[in-house]
Amino acid sequence: MARLRQGAAEIISEAELEARLRAAAQAGRPLRVKAGFDPTAPDLHLGHTVLLRKLRHFQDLGHEIYFLIGDFTGMIGDPTGRSATRPPLTPEEIARNAETYQQQVFKVLDPARTRIVFNSAWMQKMPLTDFVRLCARHTVARMLEREDFHQRFSHGQPISIHEFLYPLVQAYDSVALEADVELGGTDQKFNLLVGREIQREYGQPPQIVLMMPLLEGLDGVQKMSKSLGNYVGITEAPAAMFGKLMSISDELMWRYMLLLTDSTEAEIAARKQAVAEGSLHPMEAKKALAARIIADFHGPAAAQQARAEFEAVFQQAQSPRDMPEFQVSLRECQLNAGNGWLRLDKLLQQLQLAPSNTEAGRLIRNGAVQVNDTEIRELHMPAPQAMQTMIFKVGKRRFAKVNFVE
Repeated sequence: MARLRQGAAEIISEAELEARLRAAAQAGRPLRVKAGFDPTAPDLHLGHTVLLRKLRHFQDLGHEIYFLIGDFTGMIGDPTGRSATRPPLTPEEIARNAETYQQQVFKVLDPARTRIVFNSAWMQKMPLTDFVRLCARHTVARMLEREDFHQRFSHGQPISIHEFLYPLVQAYDSVALEADVELGGTDQKFNLLVGREIQREYGQPPQIVLMMPLLEGLDGVQKMSKSLGNYVGITEAPAAMFGKLMSISDELMWRYMLLLTDSTEAEIAARKQAVAEGSLHPMEAKKALAARIIADFHGPAAAQQARAEFEAVFQQAQSPRDMPEFQVSLRECQLNAGNGWLRLDKLLQQLQLAPSNTEAGRLIRNGAVQVNDTEIRELHMPAPQAMQTMIFKVGKRRFAKVNFVE
């Protein structure tokens, strides 16, 4: 219980979980533990691994893990936290994303003890009459208790009928798998509790719900999301992961340590105290955390190399060895700005050092851009007179090597 409780935001209920664990031990059978992931994006990030790590804890304790890919629910679109109807994914998008999930999930889970299932396996075979009976087991009034549905209804914003089906299909997944435990984020509480109700309706013991906190992104404010750009992808290069993790605040470091490593609460408290007393520098604690996280996905050697690279670049002011390299046509650059000049904002976007011309311009004006170690504050800069290599740096962590060619 102590292992499973660590990092959890809420368990409904702890007494039920303990009783289910005791009963399973006496019967000599593992619990069936389920977590569902809709394949809405092609890659997993550290925010997803908070749930995956808790699944691994159950797995290490001998229980049966079901990693459920919501290829059917993905076509509906999860309305959780939405102020408007989510556009459904196409079957092609779902298939592509599901394939990458299957490849990436085993960076955390043990493949020999993981069952990957797709909810289309039972939902697409369900007769319409049975689906109507499923819908009859819940009410519109209960659906409108959901905060996001209630707010949209109160403000006269549309709610499509198919959005009401999402919690019911997720709940029926628990019936199909006869789940003992379902894991989800705190934003999924309504859906997870509907699962308990629907299992009762089908004569099954209601699943225990274990909710994990939503991991804040690098900004420390919004939850980690690829669309917000505040994420760390688990397939990113070790050096890129290290640089991103070093950008988090000292306060957020402790939360990452709790949710993204197997450090015990006592170990985290001891490190925290060492930082407070001055015997451990926060940067050293953060570097150790970043290396530990990267080792989980790329191995200890890659983690140590990423750490050494970070220290060389950001503490010893060296340029990174493996910075991205680009071939850029001088003629094309001069067409953008006129003979003898480069449009620096357009070039930064082309080099993927800024998401847009507007943001590139802001970075230039704020003195965040260097070319060959010289700060540039103008949108236009002199173009090289011949083929030449230049190092472009934005902020402290973004570099690009540019080979200018005719």
